[in-house]
Amino acid sequence: MFGKAQADACASSGPVRGEFEDLKIFGELWTADRGLSTIKPDSVLTMLEKIFHLTKNNTSIRNEILGGVTTFMTMAYILAVNPQILSDAGMDKDAVFTATILASVVAMLVMALAANLPIALAPGMGLNAFFAYTVVRGMGYSWETALTAVFIEGILFVIMSFFNIREAIIKSIPVNLKYAISVGIGLFIAFNGLVNAGIIIGDPDTLVKIGDTTDPDVVLSLAGIIIIGALLIFRIKGALLIGILLITVLGLPFGITQWPENSIISKPPSISSTFLAIDFSTLLNPDILIVVFTFLFVDIFDTVGTLVGVCSRAKLLDEKGDVPKSKQALMADAIGTITGSLLGTSTVTSYIESASGISAGGRTGMTTIVVAFLFLVSLFLYPLFSMVPGAATAPVLVIVGLFMINPIRQIDLEDYSEAIPVFLTIIIMPLTLSISEGIIVGMMTYVFLKVITGGWKQVSLVMYILCAIFILKFIL
Repeated sequence: MFGKAQADACASSGPVRGEFEDLKIFGELWTADRGLSTIKPDSVLTMLEKIFHLTKNNTSIRNEILGGVTTFMTMAYILAVNPQILSDAGMDKDAVFTATILASVVAMLVMALAANLPIALAPGMGLNAFFAYTVVRGMGYSWETALTAVFIEGILFVIMSFFNIREAIIKSIPVNLKYAISVGIGLFIAFNGLVNAGIIIGDPDTLVKIGDTTDPDVVLSLAGIIIIGALLIFRIKGALLIGILLITVLGLPFGITQWPENSIISKPPSISSTFLAIDFSTLLNPDILIVVFTFLFVDIFDTVGTLVGVCSRAKLLDEKGDVPKSKQALMADAIGTITGSLLGTSTVTSYIESASGISAGGRTGMTTIVVAFLFLVSLFLYPLFSMVPGAATAPVLVIVGLFMINPIRQIDLEDYSEAIPVFLTIIIMPLTLSISEGIIVGMMTYVFLKVITGGWKQVSLVMYILCAIFILKFIL
């Protein structure tokens, strides 16, 4: 137990000294004023120390709060972007907003209390685009069926986390294909952003062409890309969120942005239209199995990559280079995903933007608790988020696409048995508007080229099994 003696010791020395002394004095004055002198402020500090091990992690309450606020600022754009994307799949935008926040909060509570890591979670970019533009609009499934696929993926993720199956899958995929998947998803997201902005439009002769550059939506979207780019160059925290806010304001005189009719504060939108809307009736279709696999596959790499990258940045990796309490951290994603599918949103995953909060001082799950609290506060600010137009969210998709193609620098293009599958994976995703087709073609090409050129021993058993499944998918 971490008792009063230890708390007093922390109050007199160590990185949390200021917080213990200041909060204790404030608490004593506050409780005395209200006749609540039986409440001991040092007991609250002791509880925080016991839960989050602030001293052990060389951090303080002040640093954790600052880290949480910073992380929230850099990822709050998802509260405007995710409802916009899923509304393109026919879902109720209002309900998705509420579901996005609630699912994220549940996942963050698990991450904070079970894993004690400063990593925030929310519906993942790329996974929400796959949900809306590939599964629903591309393959023709209902959004209810897509939610069902997300639900099953979450269940499978829980099982895989218990039996460590995820490690076997991750290790079986060639490293260049892992990089290619991230790059391809980046181009896929950016292309959808350009289309949503009207910067790229369809053409019967050339398939696509540049849009009307005099259209206010196009002009504002282009301005948004430039504004966010400038903010990033100047290393302004929360560049994406600030860009969304500025374009939203600039859209007012053009009539693109509509000011809320009533107060900017309101009760949270109802989720009745999306709550428990999962539909198992179409799960016997082989294509749905591919959809579930793609959700699972992308989520695994996205989550593991984020956990390793963020924990490395925070110097939280253990002596073996592994993420501490990785099973609990992965469970947070799985529980968030299951919760989101039941409430009405796409796959929940860890956010690389958490690195910004770590840079600001966050080191423990208390940072994540702060982010969760700010998400809950946002729940009552829906009128502000609902006035954000597509011209303000489209630039974010383009910039996020840029972030995701960063691994292209690490891809080895000298070996054509590696380069060709990589290239096909990357190029097919945006051109077919399908993440799953890019993964399938890339993996199959990799296996065939390795076998034909005598490199069959370089292919893992899991890759052979996946290739066989993909062949059956095309035949059936």
